[in-house]
Amino acid sequence: MELVAALPSAKARLIRSLVRHKKTRDTERAFILEGAKPIQELLETNASAVSTVVVTETWLKKHDRQLPQGLERVGTHVYACRESIFEQLSDVSTPAGMLAVVRQPVWNQETIFQRPRLFGLYGECLQDPANVGTIIRTAAGFGLDALWLSSDSADVFNPKVVRATAGSLLALPVFYSKDLAPFTQHGCALLATEPPGHGDREDSRAIREIQRIPPRSILALGNESRGLAETTLRQASLRFHIPVSRAIESLNVAASAAIAIFYLAGLPREGVKR
Repeated sequence: MELVAALPSAKARLIRSLVRHKKTRDTERAFILEGAKPIQELLETNASAVSTVVVTETWLKKHDRQLPQGLERVGTHVYACRESIFEQLSDVSTPAGMLAVVRQPVWNQETIFQRPRLFGLYGECLQDPANVGTIIRTAAGFGLDALWLSSDSADVFNPKVVRATAGSLLALPVFYSKDLAPFTQHGCALLATEPPGHGDREDSRAIREIQRIPPRSILALGNESRGLAETTLRQASLRFHIPVSRAIESLNVAASAAIAIFYLAGLPREGVKR
């Protein structure tokens, strides 16, 4: 096992900046992942993505200096520091004693759009990190091809988003888009969700009424409080709602995403024989 060195002050400053500032994450093309379990899982599936691991001195003593398997195979830099320093690096109230600097993945959007069958998700102005993280985890779990977010949505490499993805962030291609042009240019149908109160509109269908979807479909979800913009709804091929009890006003956007993804992903595609 490689020697664990003391954490240099310059590296500590970089980690603090990666935690706090999107600009640093964008410049360094990296983000912070905390916790032994998600780091170990990443080492098992994509070890080359981990550039640096930092542990506390207490963590090392507790685990008899046995670091997660996989570190020695990819030349990952391993550092140790005092708990007081680690607390300044961590984004959680009760740090677990291990964090990693992870390289951001690089995805090819055009390659995804070239697929004859496509089922993706578009999130418009999704600003709650917990919702974005949960949606990423759900989309990855059901095998969606990609997630697109409007440019005013939360940064997917924000530590709060990373935690909510439960380690699934690197499993799903994520892109940012300033408008809907990529979908229209590549012949994708937009399936737009609406609040339950829109059930009385003639152009809004209950989700159970949908029996087939186009072979290239994008599920669109809107802002946590406002929903999708009217300009987006006008461009949709299909507008639908999830019927709920009149006792509640609406579902959380992450819950709506999970229901819609589960239902729509299992439908046959129009013009495609099963």
